[in-house]
Amino acid sequence: MYCRGVIATHAQVLARFGHALSDPTRTRLLLALREAPGYPAELADLLGVSRQSLSNHLACLRGCGLVVSVPEGRRVRYEIADARLSHALGDLLGVVLAVGDDRCETADGVTR
Repeated sequence: MYCRGVIATHAQVLARFGHALSDPTRTRLLLALREAPGYPAELADLLGVSRQSLSNHLACLRGCGLVVSVPEGRRVRYEIADARLSHALGDLLGVVLAVGDDRCETADGVTR
């Protein structure tokens, strides 16, 4: 049985993960990093966003504990913080694809 503190902690972890996935750019960034580690300039080009925007998203993902930065001389490489996260993203993709995107409702109750 879980005590209330553990449930609250688990809820906080899932909320951080949900926050990270709530933005399409951060989601695409996580999926790109799931495939391979990357460098900010290359990731910005891959995602078609400005370097400043990418930097903000990387800071958010670092703050959530989902990605880590690895210094490499004058460059910094980013990667998924834990291999289990890559696996979890794959599992989530499988669930979303099985349900279908035609069942996704927005906060205002509109199905898109």
